[in-house]
Amino acid sequence: MAASKSGDGDKMRVELELVRQLASLLDETNLTEIEVQDGDRAVRVARQGAPVMAAAAPAPVAGAVAAAPAAAAPVPTLAEHPGTVKSPMVGTAYLSPEPGAANYVTEGATVKEGDTLLIVEAMKVMNPIVAPKAGRVKAILVANEQPVEYDQPLVIVE
Repeated sequence: MAASKSGDGDKMRVELELVRQLASLLDETNLTEIEVQDGDRAVRVARQGAPVMAAAAPAPVAGAVAAAPAAAAPVPTLAEHPGTVKSPMVGTAYLSPEPGAANYVTEGATVKEGDTLLIVEAMKVMNPIVAPKAGRVKAILVANEQPVEYDQPLVIVE
């Protein structure tokens, strides 16, 4: 399946397996939208109600203004949620201490300040990501063994 880039007639390949993986990640994390960018390509998968929609478009060019849909109120991003725990580094997220073991935490679990939420492995070093405060785990935003970026939202603790 290919989609045309706007204006220049070049073709952009949409990797259906990537779209399927992103849609699956939406289901696993209860997110409503996810977008990934690779160079000048971007793939956005969003859920509105029950159906899952996939769209592919070139990444915005500096100086380009995109029309935003009218919204009743701005929706805060995960990064803006006051209980969002973000990755302090680039690495791989592990939800349990070892393969086959129970996850450190589950959605809905109560945690104390300092409890391990997950591990981010970077350069063969296992770095525990701990709860910054006591509360309830509202959402786990990453899958086990998922690569994560610096400052990426990992967990929401309320």
